[in-house]
Amino acid sequence: MPATAVLRQPSRTLVIAVAAVPLALAALADDVRVRRQLEAARRDPLTGLPGRDALTDRTARLARTHREQLHVLVADADGLKTLNDTRGHAAGDALIAAIGRRLGTWAAARGGLAARLGGDEFGAALLLEPTATAREMAALRELLAQPVTCGTTVLHPAVSIGIARAADLPETADAARLLRGADMAMYKIKTGAQTFPYLATLEDACADTVNGRRPGRRGTYLPVA
Repeated sequence: MPATAVLRQPSRTLVIAVAAVPLALAALADDVRVRRQLEAARRDPLTGLPGRDALTDRTARLARTHREQLHVLVADADGLKTLNDTRGHAAGDALIAAIGRRLGTWAAARGGLAARLGGDEFGAALLLEPTATAREMAALRELLAQPVTCGTTVLHPAVSIGIARAADLPETADAARLLRGADMAMYKIKTGAQTFPYLATLEDACADTVNGRRPGRRGTYLPVA
């Protein structure tokens, strides 16, 4: 009787192990499905781009591994409010979607990531050789300025682009500083204080913020005393 029990035990263990394989595969499939759903939920439905957190994470990783080539951009569409007021929000959405798709594809081809930061504002972190900065930025601006068709209307985008190169700033300048520098560079170009392409300085990267955002940007305010 004990001998029979010894002979049957391995067989029973094998049956249990084989039965567990489909369950493990099903659990793995569910995990992959949930991950994909979460990833899709984190993406902007209009452009398909991720948000600020994903951009900050990618910037931090590239700063550790490819700091000499890391470029951080902030791009802001010009005249979107006027377009929405005169052509309707469908036209504005078409413009934002086109800019997002173009920037996302362009950044991915250069080992980077683009994100929609909010409204008509985008950010990107990518890898370029410092000697190629001016040429690549000119090509990007030309790409983003290509016409966009919305129904029977042809739109002509204009985008202000600010650039922060990690190699131009101290190694203590983290992802948030790089993004702030690019934002300040974009603002100076948009207001005419600098001409494109303008590279962020340490002063730009360390500019004061209101509630973590550049003073003057929509949604910022000074607390009431």
